[in-house]
Amino acid sequence: MAQLLVLYGTPADPAAFEQYYRQTHMPLAQKLPGLRKYTINKGPVQALSGTAPHLVATLDFDSLADIQAALASPEGQTTAGDLPNFADGGVTLLIYENTTV
Repeated sequence: MAQLLVLYGTPADPAAFEQYYRQTHMPLAQKLPGLRKYTINKGPVQALSGTAPHLVATLDFDSLADIQAALASPEGQTTAGDLPNFADGGVTLLIYENTTV
């Protein structure tokens, strides 16, 4: 399995961020081709060191190639293009493969 981890920084208006994210952005991201599972944090994120993100989203795919294809797709381009509309606190996207140890 591979994951796309999205870390959203603290927005200027957290209530507006939450409303836009849930009503507009999340439905766009849920249309990514190959998406197996979409999860977000419940409640505040706590940092053990450094600054905690405002919101963490984890999107599961079968492989890194599937993530790359999803991001390059029309749905991926639309989802990425929507980020400036609400993510004024910054956003970090990470992709990686998982292994069970």
